[in-house]
Amino acid sequence: MGRVMRAALAALAFAGLAAATPAGAAQAPKPLFAGSETIHLTLKAPFPALQRNRLAADDKVAGSLTVQGVAAETLPVMLSVRGITRRRRDVCTFPPIRVEFPDKPPPASLFKGQKRLKLVTHCQDRENFQQHILLEYAAYRMFNLLTPASFRVRLASIDYVDPNGRPVISRLGYFIEDIDDVARRNGLARYKTQARVPPADLDPQAAARFVVFQDMIGNLDWAMTAGPADTDCCHNSRLLSAKGATSGFITVPYDFDFSGLVDAPYATPPEAFKLANVRVRKYRGYCRHNAEAQAFAAELAARRTAILGVLDETPQLDERARRKAAEYLGGFFDQIAAPQGVTTMLQGCIG
Repeated sequence: MGRVMRAALAALAFAGLAAATPAGAAQAPKPLFAGSETIHLTLKAPFPALQRNRLAADDKVAGSLTVQGVAAETLPVMLSVRGITRRRRDVCTFPPIRVEFPDKPPPASLFKGQKRLKLVTHCQDRENFQQHILLEYAAYRMFNLLTPASFRVRLASIDYVDPNGRPVISRLGYFIEDIDDVARRNGLARYKTQARVPPADLDPQAAARFVVFQDMIGNLDWAMTAGPADTDCCHNSRLLSAKGATSGFITVPYDFDFSGLVDAPYATPPEAFKLANVRVRKYRGYCRHNAEAQAFAAELAARRTAILGVLDETPQLDERARRKAAEYLGGFFDQIAAPQGVTTMLQGCIG
């Protein structure tokens, strides 16, 4: 099957599955995350100052965001550095950014309803690093295919300029939907806790989906039941629940840059696993969810074409990166194509 056909099938699958929401859902996505075409923006701010002060937790700089094209608009913004690993100078020359809107965007704005947004930036200035960013963007889009209880993303071509309008750099990046909007879109609520969550309180199907997906992309940089000290649960994931519920939590993953699919130069496996590199998969699901994981693996295998089609429809993903990513995912799909392969995968379960 050709790339064009795979891309078309992926687009159709995304449109159908992303529109489906759990019972009780009442809200459509906000404008920024209602479309998938790449938007063109100009961000004007004192970026050298922002980069110098990247370790300051609350330092913000004033700037402006301009949407180019037919629906042109300019909005005031406050920018700050965010993240953990990608915040470090030895990892990223250009850190990830948080974009805040001090004034409520007008009703006709692409950014209507937005208050604070995560912007994943290019990290390194060299152009080939764009491929890692695009593969991480593709990972979000793949999870969107599997459930509407997922973070939507919007790709942007961004011209960064200084306060005098002088160019700094132009690169691709993407915005990540706010978790509260993910919750509202699904008729759910975000569940906040700094306590460890018992595995028995996780929704079994959602937990199985989470782990099998992470195994597919080769990601070990997450936790479903705990986060770092003094932070909300969980590490590189968030919890959703029915409003007022204290169990049956739906786990929503984010941050895939340490995955084998993305294969970022700075990514290393967690030391506890003693793996050669991030391309080596290791299943980390709970044994109590094995039945659900087996069922989801069969569902995922049936969607192989649509999942691989996301790579074909990712703008500016070059052929070398696409082929390498498709081969990596293909190894996973080949394994789960047979019941014995799924059984072998689940032998690594916990508890």
